[in-house]
Amino acid sequence: MHESCGIFGVYTPGQDTARLVFFALFALQHRGQECAGIAVTDGSSLRVHAAPGLVSQVFHEDTLASLKGYAAIGHTNYSTTGSRRPPTPEPFMARHGDWLAAVSHNGNITNSAVLRHEMEDAGHVFESESDAEVIAKLAVLAPGDTWREKIAHSLRRLQGAYSLAILTPDGLVAARDPMGVRPLCVGVIEGGQVIASESCALAHIGAEFVRDVRPGEAYFIGQEAGSLQQERNGRRAFCVFEHIYFARPDSTLEGRLVYNARLAMGAQLAREHPVDADMVVGVPDSATAAAIGYARAAGIPYREGLLKNRYVGRTFISPNQRLRDVGVKMKFSPLSPLIRDKRLIVVDDSIVRGTTTPHVVKLLRQAGASEVHMRVCAPPLRHPCPLGVDMASEWELIAARLSVPEIREYLGVDSLGYTSIPGLIKSVGLPRDVLCLACVDGDYPLPVQMGLSGLAVER
Repeated sequence: MHESCGIFGVYTPGQDTARLVFFALFALQHRGQECAGIAVTDGSSLRVHAAPGLVSQVFHEDTLASLKGYAAIGHTNYSTTGSRRPPTPEPFMARHGDWLAAVSHNGNITNSAVLRHEMEDAGHVFESESDAEVIAKLAVLAPGDTWREKIAHSLRRLQGAYSLAILTPDGLVAARDPMGVRPLCVGVIEGGQVIASESCALAHIGAEFVRDVRPGEAYFIGQEAGSLQQERNGRRAFCVFEHIYFARPDSTLEGRLVYNARLAMGAQLAREHPVDADMVVGVPDSATAAAIGYARAAGIPYREGLLKNRYVGRTFISPNQRLRDVGVKMKFSPLSPLIRDKRLIVVDDSIVRGTTTPHVVKLLRQAGASEVHMRVCAPPLRHPCPLGVDMASEWELIAARLSVPEIREYLGVDSLGYTSIPGLIKSVGLPRDVLCLACVDGDYPLPVQMGLSGLAVER
């Protein structure tokens, strides 16, 4: 499962803004590993450097030295929801007359096709299929004599999920959709301010967290400093998978440290699905904290039975059936002497398609585990996400096709337990009416065409 993007922005006159963004993007690399980019402004013009690859591959000393300016935004991304097309590197820049803006976007604009066709009918040409280009063009074309007026108008036109970093020659804007689906926060650094998808990126460059950007808020930094608040007619819908999987454990989201939420998820699993075993193992890295929480609550030792090879990145070469086990072995290595003849409780964050888990189970059995009991932090995923998560179409989700006993048999485990929806809400520590749980309960925060992938909704 892939969350679409990580965004960052900094306003620090007199400092090397591009270099600050560069180092901050390393802290957000987990949110996107297909493309990276930085845009800077010197007050009169904008310059963008963005390309496919990891942050360390896209930027070099010469590149950073050429990106001079008092404010900058950055971006890491995967391709958009449900898409099989190559991702478009961001930030994306647009110009209309004297108006110039660059946009980094995290989420999915569900009416982007309508907005795009409207602008195309007016004679404007698009270079990509990116939502960021739609947003950037919408901003520069919007009516208004100030960026405050133009961006306020643009945000009222957008539907769906978005967290935005918008760079203009006048400054920086952080904006979040009225549902608050994706995270976005504000911090301070010596001589300026920063915005980021996660608070861990602030700590990475020595900035101090101030607060989350409020749902529906546009936070202006620079010449038009201040805040605009959209009217919120709908519900809150913060994505629960930020706490389960997407965010780094050292980030604070909606006032809750992610690490503590995952500890609580593991403890809740131990209460809901106890089983006699010799040790608890987490599938690294996102389930490690949950496994520790399970072990503490159950009084069963936690051990690192699986080690992750951190030098195996995302690959675009799909192995055939004979090579799938090889792919799992490249990513995970079992500690065979530790787990041989042991009854294992294996904690994972989620099961989406169910294509990788059987190979992990097989790896543990080949290493000598006598029993494998799977425990999963997320309830069964039965519904696709149209709001920026490349989860799967409905027919690909294993829990939409099979019952829990059938999934247990398919995975080849001795027992299988998922966290209940009330248990997950309790673990996250946020009110139910703040969270989006549509992927597990089908209660979407906005109208969607049921049974279609996110790409079909988007188009």
